[in-house]
Amino acid sequence: MAKSGSLISGVAERYAGSLFELARESKSVDSVEKDLSKVEALIAGSDELKRLIASPVFSAEDQFRAIGAIADKAGIKGLVGNFLRVVARNRRLFAVPGMIAAFRNIAAASRGEVSAEVTSAHALDAAQKKELATALKQVAGKDVAIAVTVDPSILGGLIVKIGSRQIDTSLKTKLNSLKLALKEVG
Repeated sequence: MAKSGSLISGVAERYAGSLFELARESKSVDSVEKDLSKVEALIAGSDELKRLIASPVFSAEDQFRAIGAIADKAGIKGLVGNFLRVVARNRRLFAVPGMIAAFRNIAAASRGEVSAEVTSAHALDAAQKKELATALKQVAGKDVAIAVTVDPSILGGLIVKIGSRQIDTSLKTKLNSLKLALKEVG
């Protein structure tokens, strides 16, 4: 039976909320966010890890041991290391990417910010991030926490998601639109 997006979203938000409460109590929200970014980068950089967290073929024990070893090797200890082990033990690794996004949203909201997911064709330097944050602040009306992911397949431009709004200025989308327009003319 396939898992619906809302089921995964609900699981992710509950786990992220619990992690945020623990992080806030221990005054470690910033370090938890940094560790979650490490986890996100590890997942993005490894097809094997993506398979491990998504596949129901692996037992809870296999996932628990594997995620524990990966966390230890990556230096992810403390709250996030324990959190990953609990998530694996409960067979919820499939929702980890959603948990990370939900945690960021909760943390940003607690700071009076909105969070934005930005996809870029190449890594942004500090000046570009600052300029983007300033532009997004004018659109959103409050400070914006930016999470940047790099996807060379968009060729150029940016895809920005703030809440339910998405702004897609990627070269890939513009080329696809042009291709469709040319097919209609020809």
